[in-house]
Amino acid sequence: QVQLVESGGGLVQPGGSLRLSCVASGRAFSSYAVGWFRQAPGAEREFVAAIRWSWGNTYYAASVKGRFTISKDNVENTVYLQMNSLKPEDTAVYYCAVGRDFYSDSAAYTSTSIYDYWGQGTQVTVSS
Repeated sequence: QVQLVESGGGLVQPGGSLRLSCVASGRAFSSYAVGWFRQAPGAEREFVAAIRWSWGNTYYAASVKGRFTISKDNVENTVYLQMNSLKPEDTAVYYCAVGRDFYSDSAAYTSTSIYDYWGQGTQVTVSS
């Protein structure tokens, strides 16, 4: 069983930055992929970014590419999502998730279906 805890959300003005953290307990991230997803009110959960722990490959949604960066800390067993140049449309609950890292098609890592464990989410609000 993997337990995930997100933190770092909050209220920020447009153009500002936040760094989200996802800490795993119960099992190390090695041999897993870790994804960040978000869900705005009334909308479906959507892919934001993912990282393959062993390979280091990263993937981003087009809407955040160039503004968000996903990274990992092997020692702390933590994945980060650095969010810069935030926009009001980035407002959502952000979730991290863990899934198996054995898909040859990189598109798999953008789908909620491959992720087995989810955190409780952290609210990000971008507003002036």
